[in-house]
Amino acid sequence: MGRLDGRCAIVTGGARGIGRHYSQALAAEGAAVMIADIADGSDLAQELAGKHGRNATASMICDVSDEAQIEALVAKTIERFGKIDILVNNAALYSQLEETEFTDIDTALWDKVMTVNVRGPFLLAKHVVPHMRAKGYGKIINIGSGSTFRGMPQMLHYTASKGAIVAFTRSLSRAVGPAGICVNTLAPGFTLSDSVVENNPGHVQTSRDNAIQRRAIKRDGHPQDILGALVFLASSDSDFVTGQIIAVDGGAVNT
Repeated sequence: MGRLDGRCAIVTGGARGIGRHYSQALAAEGAAVMIADIADGSDLAQELAGKHGRNATASMICDVSDEAQIEALVAKTIERFGKIDILVNNAALYSQLEETEFTDIDTALWDKVMTVNVRGPFLLAKHVVPHMRAKGYGKIINIGSGSTFRGMPQMLHYTASKGAIVAFTRSLSRAVGPAGICVNTLAPGFTLSDSVVENNPGHVQTSRDNAIQRRAIKRDGHPQDILGALVFLASSDSDFVTGQIIAVDGGAVNT
């Protein structure tokens, strides 16, 4: 028996990077997973279906900045699985962002980061929560960042967007708590995901050693380190936990 048997989850950005690990972890615990990403997640969906059964997963290409695509995603998930119990708001612009002096950040890029990283989770919640309310139960896990606790001056657009996610979580948790829906922020520290290693080696070079030095546990962070907290927040073990930030960063910050 998995801790998420009988549950259905949407994972945005769930086809690659850390999101791929989130999709795998939820499916391994028994959840049916809808993988939503601008990248094609069909290969991962087939892989998970082979491991966990043909009804274990599905995929859909979805841009979280497009409300019509989100509506279609929610409708397809309900059609496929009949309900939505868990929403992991993971899709974000990060791995492809270069470290930049804030005065040199292009305004169009700033707006794009906010559209994907902040408006995206809002739109997902807007369209998913009615289905959770109808069932009187739900888990929304917003993916934050350890950068919001210390500031990251060369990534001001990204850090500001993740700071907004913390405020969004706190406010949304109070709005939907009476309906039995828990909303929390999972905040990884600097993590050596495939996407950041492949797409942004410069950021890895400037951030990796500093991240290790800030930690109580002096080693790299890997996607696997985050999965226990993810499953906890998605499962009934956290039914009385809401509005919180759980930092998974080896003790770099104390929340």
